[in-house]
Amino acid sequence: MTNYFYKFYQTSVSTNLSFVALGLLIITALSMVFLSSTKASGTSTTANAAVTVSSACTMTGTLNTPHTATVNPGVYQDSIGKTTFSVICNDPNGFAIYAIGYTGEEYSGTNHTKLVGPNSNTITTGTATSGSTSNWAMKLTSDDDETINMNIVNGYNNYSAIPDTYTKVAQITSSTASATPATMSSTYAAFIASDQTAGTYNGKVKYTMVHPYTEEPLQPVACVAGGICYQPNASGVTGQMGNQSASDNAEVVLWASNFKRAGYGFAGWNTEFDYSGTYYGPNQTITAPSDVSTNGLSLYAVWIKSAGTLQNWSGCSSLTQGSVTALTDERGSDTYAVAKLADGKCWMIENLRLDDSPELSSANTHNPSLPLTNVYDTGSTSNHLSPTTDPTQTAWCTANSSACDDQSMLATNNTTLFTNNTASSYSASSNVYSYGNYYNWYSATAGHGKYGSDYGSSFTSPGDICPAGWHLPTGKDASGEFGLLDIALGGTGASSSSSTTPTGTDMSKAWRTYPNNFVYSGYVNGSSVNIRGSYGNYWSASGNASYSAYNLYFISTGVHPGTGGGSKYYGGMVRCLSGS
Repeated sequence: MTNYFYKFYQTSVSTNLSFVALGLLIITALSMVFLSSTKASGTSTTANAAVTVSSACTMTGTLNTPHTATVNPGVYQDSIGKTTFSVICNDPNGFAIYAIGYTGEEYSGTNHTKLVGPNSNTITTGTATSGSTSNWAMKLTSDDDETINMNIVNGYNNYSAIPDTYTKVAQITSSTASATPATMSSTYAAFIASDQTAGTYNGKVKYTMVHPYTEEPLQPVACVAGGICYQPNASGVTGQMGNQSASDNAEVVLWASNFKRAGYGFAGWNTEFDYSGTYYGPNQTITAPSDVSTNGLSLYAVWIKSAGTLQNWSGCSSLTQGSVTALTDERGSDTYAVAKLADGKCWMIENLRLDDSPELSSANTHNPSLPLTNVYDTGSTSNHLSPTTDPTQTAWCTANSSACDDQSMLATNNTTLFTNNTASSYSASSNVYSYGNYYNWYSATAGHGKYGSDYGSSFTSPGDICPAGWHLPTGKDASGEFGLLDIALGGTGASSSSSTTPTGTDMSKAWRTYPNNFVYSGYVNGSSVNIRGSYGNYWSASGNASYSAYNLYFISTGVHPGTGGGSKYYGGMVRCLSGS
C-alpha cells in the first residue's frame, strides 16, 4: 500500500513540538469541542479568500487540541461543539479525508474514542443515542456556500460513533487547481449511560488527508500482550523484526532497528504511528508501560524524507537544537537522519553504512580527502574498503600488523538485512541494519591513520571516510568532540560511570537517548562480532598509541567518551560530524 500520508514527507522536526506541527505539507486538523456551540479558536476562516494554490495539498484547521465537554448521565447531548477546516488540493485524482478518535494522546487497546471521566473511569464505546453505551458522536457536513464541496461518505452526514481507526469520512474524486478551498464542518454529540458519573469528559478527533483519493493512511497496530512490537510504519520498508518481551514497569533496552526505507532516514521510534507520542532512540532504555503485560506496546519507525545531500551540507545553522532532518550520501545513495545535538553541532544519528563504492575508487569527488593509493594492494588503486579476503569466512585481523591495513571493512549488517522467515528469532544480537558497517581505524581515517609511533597520541587524522564537509569526531580528552558532547549530555567528558557524574546521570542511557541514538553495535575482532547488543564502539580521529586509537565506547554501567583506546585492527562504528 503506497503511503501518501504527507506528514511523513517532512524534512525537519523538533523534539520540543510534535512532528505533526513542523515542516508538514499536510496539516492535520483536530476538532475541539467546547461547552457551548462556539467555533473553535484557530479554525480556518479563509474560505473564498484570495489564496495562492501551491503544488502541494494542504488542510488547515484547529491543530492538536483536545475537546472537552460537561456530560450528564442518561441525557443525549446534541451539537455540543463544532469545528471547521479547509482544504486546498490540485491533485487531478482527488483526495480523501480520514478521521480517528483519540483519548488525550493515548491509545488503549482498540478503543481510541473512549470517554474518560474525572476519576479516569473508562467508559465503553458505542453510538451516542440511547441505551447503556457511552461515546462521543460526530456529524460532518460540506458547507453549502462553497464552490467546491466534499462528498460525505460512511454515513457521517448523521451522528455516528467516532471511529477508532482512521476511517474515510469525505472525498473528492477529482481536483483541479483552484484558489477556493473545500470546507467541511464537524459537530459533536455525547452520551453517557445513566449509571456513569456526570463530569467533564475529554477526547479528541483528528483528521488527515491522503491523495489521490484511492490511497489510504497508515493505521495504529495492536501489539501482543507482554510484548514490544516494532512496526515498520510505511510501505516499501524492507527487513523485519520480532517482538521483544517486556514486563509491567520493568526497565528494558529497546532493540535497534532492522528496517530500511529507500530515500528516508530512520530517526528512532515513536509510541504513536503519526509521531504524536513519545520519541525513543533505537537502543534507548525505557520503563515499560504499566499495562504492557495486558496490552503490549507498539513502537513505530520514524521516517524522515531526504532533504538533500550530505556532501558539503551547510544547513546546520538553520536547525534548532534537538531538531532532525535527513540527507543522502551521494557515494552510495544511503540516507541518514541528522540532528543538532546538545553540543550545538550536527551529527549523523545513524551509523555509517558505506560499502565498497565505485565512486570511491575513481575520482572521489564526494570526499577529496580519501586517498586512492593503497601501498599493500600491489598494482592497483584501492579505496581501503575492500578486504583482501572474505572476513566472514576467514579471520579478519587478529594481530597488530601492517598487513591488516587493507582488511579494513566488515559488512555483516547492511548488506544482508535480517530476513529470517521467523521474525520472532530476531534479537539484539541479530544482523541489525541500524548497527551499520564495521571499519578498522585505517579505513575509518581513509588510510591516513596507520600503525606505528607516528600515529600515536599527538596524531589527528587529516582525512576520514565521512562525506565531504563531515568528519570523524576528535577524542583524547574532555576538549575532544566526543568529550564535549558528553559534557552537554550531563557527563564530565571523562571516563565515568553513573555514580561519578556530577548529576548522577547514567551516561550510557544518555548517549542512547533520542535524538543521540548511539547503539550497542559491538565490535569485530578476527572473524567474530563481539558483544553486539550490549557494547558500543565508535572511532575518533585521534591516535592513542602505536597500535591503538581513541574511541567512544560504552556499556550499561559506564562511558569512555573518546578517552579510551581501542586496537586499530578492531572493527568499530563511524558517526560523522558536520563542519569543523
